[in-house]
Amino acid sequence: MTERILGETGSKRRRRSRFLFLPVLLAAALALMLAGSALAVHDETFQLDGDVLASTTTFNGGTTQTVDWDSLINTDGTIKASVPTGFTNTQVGFDKDFNNTGTTFLTSDTTTFATGSKDTLPISGWQCNFDNNVNSKIDIMNSYAAAYTATSGDQILYFALERNTNTGDANVAFWFLQSDVNCATAGASQTFTGQHTDGDLLVVSAFTKGGDVSTIDVYRWNGGANGTLGTTPVASGVDCRSATTLPDDAACAAANESPITTPWLTANFKQGVGHSLQTGEFFEGGVNLTDSGLGGKCFNVFIGDTRSSQSLTATLFDYARGRLGQCVPGMLTQASTNGTVTPGTAVHDTATITVTGATSPDDPTGDVTFFLCGPIATGDCSTNGTNIGTGTLANQPGGTTTDGIAVATSPDVNTAASPLAAGRYCFRAEWPGDSNYAGTSHTDSTSECFSVKDTSATTTAQNWLPNDTASVTTGSGTAASGTVVFTLYDSANCTGTVLNTFTDTSAPYATNNTTTYTANKTISWRAVFTPTDPNAVTGSTSHCETSTVTINNDIGS
Repeated sequence: MTERILGETGSKRRRRSRFLFLPVLLAAALALMLAGSALAVHDETFQLDGDVLASTTTFNGGTTQTVDWDSLINTDGTIKASVPTGFTNTQVGFDKDFNNTGTTFLTSDTTTFATGSKDTLPISGWQCNFDNNVNSKIDIMNSYAAAYTATSGDQILYFALERNTNTGDANVAFWFLQSDVNCATAGASQTFTGQHTDGDLLVVSAFTKGGDVSTIDVYRWNGGANGTLGTTPVASGVDCRSATTLPDDAACAAANESPITTPWLTANFKQGVGHSLQTGEFFEGGVNLTDSGLGGKCFNVFIGDTRSSQSLTATLFDYARGRLGQCVPGMLTQASTNGTVTPGTAVHDTATITVTGATSPDDPTGDVTFFLCGPIATGDCSTNGTNIGTGTLANQPGGTTTDGIAVATSPDVNTAASPLAAGRYCFRAEWPGDSNYAGTSHTDSTSECFSVKDTSATTTAQNWLPNDTASVTTGSGTAASGTVVFTLYDSANCTGTVLNTFTDTSAPYATNNTTTYTANKTISWRAVFTPTDPNAVTGSTSHCETSTVTINNDIGS
């Protein structure tokens, strides 16, 4: 049997834990029977043992725990590309909250709370301040958090911070916020941006210089931006390593009971910038949101802080803000056609934003801006393009405001009033985000491109250009010289309306008519010859020539 170590050899804590071992064991067994399948926050795969290294073997609740902060975070503070099962690298955040030049620690900080900021106030009542010399006891070095989904489906938040010195006992807290709350200043005090959202969480805890955590309480913000902080904890707990920790606890915490090493840079009042933290300078905790009835929310920002006490109206000191990104908005887009249209046939783009990471997240809100690229031979609209306007996000058809899905439609392009030139075109959609979520964009050469191609049709139109010729010969068979006048009549018998006359003075005699006819027509011609030498040749008149033409352009196929 593996013994769970609860304190240093010879410590009162260790002696007390052994003295209580049997009744605690009986109580734990009873609690397990009563709890059924409830999951404790401390006996999942993640180690809540007061250090950051997975190499430290920890056993809790019959579980050999193999994951710690160094399983999620690289030595330079970036998030690992591959993280253990149940974690997602986009739902892990790390914030370095100290300045240094090499191994020299700089005491200045652009993220401290200004006087008057209280947890009980709306975000608009918070201010950040620039502090040139933060008190070491309340100075945060690094802060980090991670969202975890257990095999049971339970949602758990883990969080940790490092402080510069272990002088005296410590009071710390973590806000988990759905809105993009932020503030930093290198000069005058500034008001925080963002706002509270119903269901924001405040975790408050206290621990001793020796690393014992006395209590941890979780409070819920009720209402919207100007709501109120609930004064009754929605979850509570003690030290994760304590003999009084219940088998189904929803929250617990731990601080380091001996010096620890961090893979990433930290800073210590005694040792300066490096990788060492003294006893009581590291704090971590966890809260099972599902067991606490708090699941389904999207916590995108965490703020770890130091404070004067556990009171909800305590004075707030230093803070470190990081992005948790628990709820991630993704965009898919679809043009109304991906085929070929003619100039003047309207086309639009539709953007659908879906938020993942919670069971009932608020819908994304605001406007999506659409761009059009083209004509382009290949590719998509990843960059550049013409801004064609915006579409406002609204519920998807049949959806609700808490299914995390919203749809926006672009203005039409290639309209009859403004047709596009022939060629290939692609859309892009961009969303800047809202108070709850970070922005996203999308373009795709398959779903968002279309072609404009003009149509062609071949028709025929017969043109009849009537002309006449005359041959004049003498009785002896020789050509006669003179003038021929051709008369064109709008009739079949060389009477009535004269359409035109034509004169030719040299053989072969012919007309030069340029008038064409495109419909059925009957005409007639008469030619009159006048000789050059009437003493030698007589004049003559031709008979009447009739022409009838029927024009049909539609017959056949």
